[in-house]
Amino acid sequence: MLSDARFSADKMRHRDATSPQPQKAAEPPRAEREDGIFVFMDPPEHTRLRRSLTGQFTVRRMRELESRVTEIAVEHIEAMKAAGTEADLVPAFALPLPSLVICELLGVDYADRAEFQERTAVGLNASSTPREQAMARAELHAFMRGLVAAKRSNPADDLLSGLIHDTDPPLTDAQLVDVALLLLTAGHETTANMLGLGTFALLEHPDQLAALRADPGLIDNAVEELLRFLSILQLGVSRVATEPVTLGGVDLPAGATVVIATPEVNRDPRHWDDPDTLDVRRPRTPHLAFGHGVHQCLGQQLARIELRIGLGELISRLPGLRLAVPAEQVPVRNEMLIFGVRSLPVTWS
Repeated sequence: MLSDARFSADKMRHRDATSPQPQKAAEPPRAEREDGIFVFMDPPEHTRLRRSLTGQFTVRRMRELESRVTEIAVEHIEAMKAAGTEADLVPAFALPLPSLVICELLGVDYADRAEFQERTAVGLNASSTPREQAMARAELHAFMRGLVAAKRSNPADDLLSGLIHDTDPPLTDAQLVDVALLLLTAGHETTANMLGLGTFALLEHPDQLAALRADPGLIDNAVEELLRFLSILQLGVSRVATEPVTLGGVDLPAGATVVIATPEVNRDPRHWDDPDTLDVRRPRTPHLAFGHGVHQCLGQQLARIELRIGLGELISRLPGLRLAVPAEQVPVRNEMLIFGVRSLPVTWS
């Protein structure tokens, strides 16, 4: 379904039954969209924006970011160790690491990173009040507008400068701000929750944690297995049928919303033996954690780098890492689109 052109991701033109907005009468097709929210676009509009971004996720840029991810991870782990032998891993490590990586990617000045991180933490924190989140997001929007203006005047070797100066035809400021905010949200919240939840899963499966300590070379396999096993996009990916279509033996009318149950797909016993078991030695196989089709996650390689380095450094630099509270007391984000832990109190030797 995710690679079938009869199903649309365009939530602006097609009413999605999973949307929190009230249902309205169908609207006539509009002219070409002028925003940059490409995750809710169909080809050819999606194709143009996606192609512009793909050109910025170069092998060279990813390799350069890899060394910075290591520096950021080590810096935060050492700060945790300097403060004692106990910490809440979410604010101390899982949230700031991807936030600072996004700063590197977009070219946020060092002087502005504290403000950027603060606004990001509030805007994406499920514990913030709706008013706090709305204010933080408005401030982030203003921050991004300022960042786009700065990169127009003084380009540097970063993704945002590349989008501004290397895209033909050029993107508008509104599109650039939308793209930057999408990268922030998609690249920050998902990875942050995978770092926290992935650590929690390993601590709940000490045999798997021990296997990783004994053989650090298993880390790539472990990342793929955690992505499959946890499937943090827990409420699935939705699409709208643009014409009558039969799917799985069910006749759907045009306008029907279909939701992919990602956790079910990633634990399908027809594809994996013993799929409900976490096994870091499981051979690497395709999964749906990063989606499928034209909307497959653009930043998946960067996410893998952050998870591989982040989890690897935690395991190697914090001997005896374990939960500081009983597992049942760890608060989880059951009601959120992105599954994760709200906090993760841990201790180490």
